[in-house]
Amino acid sequence: MNTKGISIFDSTLRDGAQGKGISFSIEDRLAIVRLLDCLGIDLIEAGNPGSNPKELAFFERASSLQLQHAKLVSFGSTCRKGCDPREDRNLQALLESGTEVCVVFGKCWRFHVDSVLETTEEENLRMIRESVRWIKENGRSVIFDAEHFFDGFADDRAFAMRAVNAAVEGGADMVCLCDTNGGVFPQDAQRVVQYVVQRLPVPVSVHFHDDCGMAVANSVVSVLAGAKQVQGTFLGFGERCGNANLSAIIPNLQIKRGIECIPQENIGQLTRYAHELAAIANVEVPSGAPYVGSHAFAHKAGMHADGVIKASRSFEHVDPFLVGNKRRFPTSEISGRAVVFARVKQILPELTLHSAETQKILDEIKRLEMAGYQFEGADASFELLVRRQMGLYKPYFELKYYKIYSGAGVGEEAGASATVKVRVGDEVQLMAAEGNGPVNALDTALRKALGLFYPVLNRVKLTDYKVRVLDGESATASRVRVLITSTDGSGTFTTVGVSGDVVDASFQALQDSIEYLLLKADAQARKAEQP
Repeated sequence: MNTKGISIFDSTLRDGAQGKGISFSIEDRLAIVRLLDCLGIDLIEAGNPGSNPKELAFFERASSLQLQHAKLVSFGSTCRKGCDPREDRNLQALLESGTEVCVVFGKCWRFHVDSVLETTEEENLRMIRESVRWIKENGRSVIFDAEHFFDGFADDRAFAMRAVNAAVEGGADMVCLCDTNGGVFPQDAQRVVQYVVQRLPVPVSVHFHDDCGMAVANSVVSVLAGAKQVQGTFLGFGERCGNANLSAIIPNLQIKRGIECIPQENIGQLTRYAHELAAIANVEVPSGAPYVGSHAFAHKAGMHADGVIKASRSFEHVDPFLVGNKRRFPTSEISGRAVVFARVKQILPELTLHSAETQKILDEIKRLEMAGYQFEGADASFELLVRRQMGLYKPYFELKYYKIYSGAGVGEEAGASATVKVRVGDEVQLMAAEGNGPVNALDTALRKALGLFYPVLNRVKLTDYKVRVLDGESATASRVRVLITSTDGSGTFTTVGVSGDVVDASFQALQDSIEYLLLKADAQARKAEQP
């Protein structure tokens, strides 16, 4: 097994920021730099300082960060055709950024030189060679990004090789082979990388885009072919279909191939860091993301779950603990007794597989699923169901009634209002609130009323709300299933409600979300009181 490590180069702040829907403030970018440094990433490409003054301002802020592992990298193009590198504003900005390492990209595809740059091969080689040399003369390390290298290699191998050799002649410390269009297949990537590695006197890096869904595979086979560095973005953000996803590449290489990418003690934090980065970017980690997604180790089918319970490697390629993830058993209509029991045992460890209590819970799940409930992905409602069936749960409040007022309006007058009346112990509270719709108004009124008794609710917010029609043939009389996801700042949980009235279904889910949070808060308080 190859245990020699490779360098990981993250471009979330540069290439990743080009992804649709991704927008980072300066504070976001600083937070991401700290996160990637804590993970153990070697190089962080922080942006193109020559593109605008905002970029240079970020580099000035970032220079004060006390990084423990990573180095910041600035990115820019070679000098313009006919231009002396010493007079090129873009190259000057690379030096002004203050980074020890600079990435300079240049053309390696004859088509681009002829049709985009509209210059000669000799001038393109000069631009590459002299740009790299000037940056090196100013005391910086240089990675030459060979733009469109794989397309250029396929079109004219000798031309592409002359381009990367010009960078080496200029003093480049590393050459990065870029699949800028994202169209390379793994067997071609491996063949080309191996060819170049054998002919260049400097280390080779790779940079793949995911337009064919092969960026991770291409990166892995390139390392096996001799590449010493992988570029990518931690969650695969990037132009078009995105970049090579480092959250999959790192464990593929480190866990499956024994090639160290980050400090070994950090690999178990991979899932946490992935979700923290997603939160900064205001996106969700895809549930099916390898290694770090919430479904990466979820076993829904009864046969699969039963196998995993008996021997985890029967349906898992690695232990989820290795990357900081966890095994999940979504409770659904196709789940067997073993699946339900595995989930129940997490809540009530004292129960046994064939006990009457377990059967009672299973029967109730089947009854509710016949009525349209679905507990897959609604673990909070599932836990409340189990506790209610076992007689181990006392509600934190009693709803006396709620009323919804909704009508047409214009501008600020549009929306709805709700009134709720609740009892907590011997006290009754009446509360009204407005919202942009009946569910929002009801949610606001309910939380305001209960917040007087349970201040912990003030830090809870609803993050997702889904409605699914269960019987489309009944049109507006159809029953609906509502799933609500809430967060208290330290985690998220999902609850479910079903009714022929969308507001009633929403109230069921809202009620469960509040009850679950209060149950969780009580458990945490009891744990804190233990000696």
